[in-house]
Amino acid sequence: MTSDRHEIAVLAMPQVIAFELGLPHKLLGSAVDGDGRPLYRARVCTLDGGPVRTSAGFQVLPEHDASILATADTIVIPGHSGGPAVDHGVLDPAVGAALRGRTARMMSICTGAFVLAAAGLLDGRPATTHWMHAERFARFFPAVHLDPGVLYVDDGDVLTSAGNAAGIDLCLHLIRRDHGAAVANSVARRSVVAPWRVGGQSQFMEPVPDPDGAGVAPTRAWALARLDTPLTLADMAAHAAMSVRTFTRRFREETGQSPARWLTTQRVERARRLLETTDLPVERVATDAGFGNTVSLRQHLHAAIGVAPLAYRRTYRGAS
Repeated sequence: MTSDRHEIAVLAMPQVIAFELGLPHKLLGSAVDGDGRPLYRARVCTLDGGPVRTSAGFQVLPEHDASILATADTIVIPGHSGGPAVDHGVLDPAVGAALRGRTARMMSICTGAFVLAAAGLLDGRPATTHWMHAERFARFFPAVHLDPGVLYVDDGDVLTSAGNAAGIDLCLHLIRRDHGAAVANSVARRSVVAPWRVGGQSQFMEPVPDPDGAGVAPTRAWALARLDTPLTLADMAAHAAMSVRTFTRRFREETGQSPARWLTTQRVERARRLLETTDLPVERVATDAGFGNTVSLRQHLHAAIGVAPLAYRRTYRGAS
């Protein structure tokens, strides 16, 4: 890093989507360590430091020009509603020169992926963008492995997300990846947003009308209070007073996941919190999270985040 704080440079281009422009500052800028010290500094720039008009019809006048990209640890490209990359799949040469050759981590929100793709930074990589623009994106950039159905894609040093709210999910994911779940959850609570939607969750979820007004939410809450006990699909369906088939269908409609996948995700999240915030032995963490034994915990944690429990604790124990 270039300083005590991780430096975030947000590049605003004409017709930038105002909501997405503010996300890095609001979310990443709210992340603090255990002593209340900011973990990131998010700064907005334009190519020449001059104003740009947003998609909302007002202008933004940043304090910086593109020179801050040279020292940034992460560069964020918010979405924009038009421009050469979105409209024609080509890049302003000055933008390309500002982005190429950087060692910084790259991150895009919504149509910001068009800019990264036009700069050649997504060739051969998995990526996503807003589903409404996916067909055009695939036509412009056939070398990119586009997945138009997910909320975000983390490919290590390059991350992309779908539109608007998925940018929130990606920012929280980045905080969680850098500093652990406790820090990310604190930011989410402060912003009154869901602390975790997995990246593979579908963009296409729509609210499902529920004549009873409850759906499966009460059963999810019931299950969360019992993660340390064996729970079967039949147990959850019985609690919801539904057949297994109906419960499974309703659960997927409301969450975008199968009950089994959701349950595993919640148990991994519980294990991560315990590893970060307690000194419990790994065997106890496995039991309290509902995995039963350390072998199962190790397998599921490695599948989710690629590290073993003790390695995870060593990395994040001090960040909560």
